[in-house]
Amino acid sequence: MIEQKATPGMGVNCYLVSCDLTKKAIVIDPGAGSQMLLNWIKQHDFEITHIILTHGHYDHIGAVEDLRKALPAQVAIHKDDAEMLTNPTKNLSGFWDRNIVVSPADLLLEDNQELVVGEMKIKILHTPGHTPGGICLLTEEGLISGDTLFDGSVGRTDFPGGDMRKLLRSIEQKLMVLDDQLPVFPGHESATTIGRERMSNPYVNGAFA
Repeated sequence: MIEQKATPGMGVNCYLVSCDLTKKAIVIDPGAGSQMLLNWIKQHDFEITHIILTHGHYDHIGAVEDLRKALPAQVAIHKDDAEMLTNPTKNLSGFWDRNIVVSPADLLLEDNQELVVGEMKIKILHTPGHTPGGICLLTEEGLISGDTLFDGSVGRTDFPGGDMRKLLRSIEQKLMVLDDQLPVFPGHESATTIGRERMSNPYVNGAFA
């Protein structure tokens, strides 16, 4: 099951992905609102095994330390974004005088790596472009796309480490090969599908090529 809750401030979508059979689950992108997220998680009888970050920008990592202290979970991020956890300049919080620092990740992810959570299999797709270590998570119920792909748009590439060519290549090679009916759950705003983005997203169908 995939559940979503928008976090305060930048409106990052935090996701709770759970295995119905084993009650094991992961949390994805706890950006802010630690107590709200913990209350939400505690409403379920889940064992949280991982806190997975789709990338290292500060708006996606702000509640990690509080959740890490409260939950028996490993923090995971792609290896190419690992330094963003500990460096406020790289995670962009330093530019807004927030200086968010997170302890190093427990697990560094790689492309095509498969995590097993209960009876669920979660495939890591490395989709650089928004950040060097940006990832999407492919599950049987849908794609958690972080800030790689949005409903009608794609992630920004004007921050340090961003690269529009790499981002569009990532989307074309990793995401547009997926089934049109696959739901897509992005890091901000509303859900969509692969097919909808293939047909109507101007970045995907070549309008901005």
